[in-house]
This record gives sequence, structure tokens and C-alpha cells, in this order.
Amino acid sequence: MSAPDEHHELRVTAEEFAEGATAGLSDIEIVDGRVVRLMAQGPLHSRVVRRLAGSLEAARRDAGPCLVVDSDVAARFADADSTAADRRLNIRYPDIWIRDCEPYDVNTVRDHLLLVVEVTSESTIDVDITDKRIQYATAGIPCYLIVRLDQKEERIEEIEEYRLDWSGRRYRVHTVHRRVLLVDDPVEATIPFDMLEQP
Repeated sequence: MSAPDEHHELRVTAEEFAEGATAGLSDIEIVDGRVVRLMAQGPLHSRVVRRLAGSLEAARRDAGPCLVVDSDVAARFADADSTAADRRLNIRYPDIWIRDCEPYDVNTVRDHLLLVVEVTSESTIDVDITDKRIQYATAGIPCYLIVRLDQKEERIEEIEEYRLDWSGRRYRVHTVHRRVLLVDDPVEATIPFDMLEQP
């Protein structure tokens, strides 16, 4: 890992990441080589991620296709355009994803993602609705759900469902779910908000 520069940033190259240089660091993402520490999430965020992942996993069809539901697992996205090795690496840990059953590889898993979910918080909302939305669309992920919590993080306000416009590799709003999440691809599920929120 590169020593912090004049702005006190810790930087990581792809080679350092592959060698386990960030193994001792928890709750981080890497954006253009810069280590970004993530804030601890609140109880509702944790419950929503856990219950939504479980509901999506339970909705997988016995007849296939083979799907894997994970949460907080690393995925490498396209490198940033930079000549400096410590300015390129992009690693995200989406709150939830559904992918096909190809063997997991941090460097290629983005090509196998079918749906990604991010649950907002005060510290992540800007990144979730801008940076990650662009990054996930550019990677060709067909569906992106943004679960918007209210300002006090006491309930779900809405869940925005974006579908990929393949012609421009950008997301378009497909549906805004208000009380119940209705998903039809890559799994079919009806998930009431109150089931995700309850203590």
C-alpha cells in the first residue's frame, strides 16, 4: 500500500489488493485506488440487508437457473483512467447481489451480477444514487435497487428499481415501490416493507 500522501489518503494498487494488503482493514471500499472507510450502519440498515437477502434467496426457483445471493462481498469494477497504478483500482462491497453460479473471482464477478441492491444511509446516499449507479450501469448489471431509508433511519421510504438501458449503458427508472417490493427478474418475489423493517 502506498503511504498516505499530503492529503492523508491511503492508496492501494490492484497488485497490493491481490496480495492481501487490505486484509487487516475492515469496512472499506477502494475508489480510484483510494481507501474509503465506510461508516458503521444502523440497526434498520442491518435488518433490511439481512431480511431482503434472505427473501431474495428464498425466491430462487428450484428448476433454475442457478443463482447465488450474497451480501457485502467484494467486486472489482473497471479501473479508473490513470497512468499511476495507485490511482486505478475500484473495489465495491454491494449490500446485496444476485449472480449466476460461476465460481467467484473478485476480478470478474461483476460480469456475472444480475441484480445489485444498496440500502441508503445518511453517509452513503450520495454515492449510492450517483457514483455506484453509474459504475454498476457501466458494468452492465441489468437491475439496480436503491432502498431509501427515511432521514431518521426508522423506516423504508421507497425502493427505486432501475433497469439497464443497454443502448447507452445507463439506468432508467423502471418502478418506484412504496409499500411492497415486487420483483420479477432474476427472481420473482413479493416483499412487504414492514416485513423488512420489523424489530
